[in-house]
Amino acid sequence: MPHVVYLHSALTQDRIPARDEAEKRELLRFGRLDVMIAMGVAGVINLTMLVVAAGLFYGSDQTEVDSIEGAHAGFETLLGGGAALAFAIALLSSGLSSSSVGTYSGQVVMQGFIRRRIPLFLRRALTMAPALVVLGIGLDPTSTLVLSQVVLSFGIPFALVPTILLTRRRDLMGGLVNRPATTAIASVVAGLIIALNGFLLYGTFFG
Repeated sequence: MPHVVYLHSALTQDRIPARDEAEKRELLRFGRLDVMIAMGVAGVINLTMLVVAAGLFYGSDQTEVDSIEGAHAGFETLLGGGAALAFAIALLSSGLSSSSVGTYSGQVVMQGFIRRRIPLFLRRALTMAPALVVLGIGLDPTSTLVLSQVVLSFGIPFALVPTILLTRRRDLMGGLVNRPATTAIASVVAGLIIALNGFLLYGTFFG
């Protein structure tokens, strides 16, 4: 979700105004810690989901699960209706959270780049429209979800590359400008991510 890079910046930029260079560095240190904890917790949750799913379905007759509906049915068969209901609630919560983040990120990006505001109702309607269209015309939800992530990968360079270019400029960053080594490492990482996304796109549409 590359748009979250901009959203996180918008949510934290006015949290505590810094009065001098020392306070800016302290805020940067805590901001880095904030991101590391958030990403670490998210990573652990994702790994836990994979491990639980692998441990649950491996060795059972539910080894051909390749869709959200199949996973729901597998939970119900192996663990009962309560686990299936919890799975459905977790999916609904994840969808609502993702929609909220996407809507707020769009607002932040529009305000920053084109200086326009969209009414709240219209923002919500535009956010919900793709999902409602998918449901309305009967497309496979799992395939559509995978395709949406592929499309979203197009946005990653638009978050990574400007961030690297801006944070290496001393006239913008002052004393918090990236060191040349940091810029070089970030450029290599960004190049690898872009190459992997290119490979993903090629494999999805031409593989």
